[in-house]
Amino acid sequence: MSHDHDRASRRSAKDRPELQISFEFFPPKTDVMEEKFWDSIHKLAPLKPRFVSVTYGAGGSTRERTLRMVSKVKTDTGVDAAAHLTCVGATRDEVDEVVRGYQAAGISRIVALRGDSPAGVGMPFVQHPGGYENAADLVAGIRRIGDFDISVAAYPEKHPQSANWDEEIDNLKRKLDAGATRAITQMFFDNDDYFRLLDRAAAAGITASIVPGIQPIHSFKLISSFAAKCGASIPPWLASRFEGLDDDPETHALVASAVAAEQVLELVDAGITEFHFLTLNRSNLVLALARLLGRRPD
Repeated sequence: MSHDHDRASRRSAKDRPELQISFEFFPPKTDVMEEKFWDSIHKLAPLKPRFVSVTYGAGGSTRERTLRMVSKVKTDTGVDAAAHLTCVGATRDEVDEVVRGYQAAGISRIVALRGDSPAGVGMPFVQHPGGYENAADLVAGIRRIGDFDISVAAYPEKHPQSANWDEEIDNLKRKLDAGATRAITQMFFDNDDYFRLLDRAAAAGITASIVPGIQPIHSFKLISSFAAKCGASIPPWLASRFEGLDDDPETHALVASAVAAEQVLELVDAGITEFHFLTLNRSNLVLALARLLGRRPD
């Protein structure tokens, strides 16, 4: 039996490359949810994330709230904040106006996404009349307005609407070539899918970082339904770990933290140094994962 004592995840923080972490939140819809949002932000801000991103409702339905939240995150915590932006349901001029609004508010980071069809995730995307055609087009548009740090999406299991992997990687390359800084992946639960994506991207000459998007499983039921909507699969071994835990929140939480820890530490041991955590506006599991990565509140 071999004992590998030189795992990167076991080295002290000063003996391993510095890890970059970022967190994703969604704009809260009620006062109670808003309280939870700020509580989580204030607990996670001392971990010095590279940025905190705030998502954008379907068809831009939370556009104003996203801008307000992103501006307030930056002024209240000093943490850099990134605003999500999609092409859905708006003309180029309207989207450009939103980008200028971010610029005026001192927001220099944007997560640029094509977005899903307002008809639903599985439906083909239809360009809005006078709107941006796709994420690469959107990135180029943002670049014309200013010098933003732009993140785009990558799909370890291929976007459901890509015909094949060549089309998938071509699309990713177009987004990065249009001026994006990095890609952040959709959630995935099998690290091999992510490693294969990295290999394919490298073979296509992509040099930008592809940051893993890590989704802690606060509720297996909820995450399974998210996954089904966005084309991410739940491996059978993962489903079986949560089987029968619907009415046992304590064991569910312990299993969830073990699953997330296993995933993250395996990535660290493989040399991954950047992580984007999808928080669902909760801080507990993410705080524990950051600690495993050697990140402590200052």
